[in-house]
Amino acid sequence: MTQPAPIRREHSYLAAALTAAERGWHVFPLRPYDKRPALHGETACPATGDCAGGHRKWEQRATTDPDRIRAAWSNGAFNVGIATGPSGLVVVDLDPVKAKDPKGTPDGVTSLQALCERAGHAVPSTYRVRTASVGHHLYFTAPDGAKLGNSAGRLGKHIDTRAHGGYVVGAGSTLPHGAYEVVDPADPAPLPEWLYTLLTPRQSTQDLMSAPAPVRASRYAAAALKAETAAVAGAGEGVRNWTLVRAARALGRFIPSGDLARHEVEQALNSAGLRAGLREHECRATVASALNWSIANNPGRPA
Repeated sequence: MTQPAPIRREHSYLAAALTAAERGWHVFPLRPYDKRPALHGETACPATGDCAGGHRKWEQRATTDPDRIRAAWSNGAFNVGIATGPSGLVVVDLDPVKAKDPKGTPDGVTSLQALCERAGHAVPSTYRVRTASVGHHLYFTAPDGAKLGNSAGRLGKHIDTRAHGGYVVGAGSTLPHGAYEVVDPADPAPLPEWLYTLLTPRQSTQDLMSAPAPVRASRYAAAALKAETAAVAGAGEGVRNWTLVRAARALGRFIPSGDLARHEVEQALNSAGLRAGLREHECRATVASALNWSIANNPGRPA
């Protein structure tokens, strides 16, 4: 009895690339058993083909064209890179604990669970890939018109994200120590709004400091409002709430004197708190309480 010919590894990688492209994801070849792009770099650019008009990087050359994909993967058993930006994806990368991490450090899955609990949401169900290092990639569709970049640790310990300017290793790829395998084949869910808020770039301190001052504020009060707002927006996890309380108490003393209007202070601090990653109802309650305390303990100017 004639045995069927063995399936060449090139064919399985090509199939993985085509499957990703069928979902509308832009793919490009990675080095065999590696995460690095297999495409030439700028210094070795031949200035021909795709690069005839100038060097094109992997993100620009990623494609969904099946003919181009077949041509590329006909040259070797390349892993599959998925350019997240052109694909309209935001991928949450949950890494495992590393050997150098201190004892008790949570892995990415645990950190995401804790983040969801604090936000009052369940862990989102979406297309999920188990990575070669036994981490997880959660795929989400990016909001229309949004252009998020990449992040490292912004959402929590061992949680990274990939969007514009980034890529992930696609399912069907292999590394020397393991493979990338789909564990939930569902279509990618839209990126939850609360996660989008946490990933939206915070306004820089310089921008905050140059923001228009409240109309009725004295020069000193206006400077204080800008400085305290910048401090809240830039506060990291673990000190955000304390920073918000301190800022509200510091600014509340300008309200009885008429140097700042309460609604201006509340609006500025609530907005800064949201940029820092706090939840809206937390911001409003914290600011209101701290301002009440400050106003009660800082009477206005004597007549």
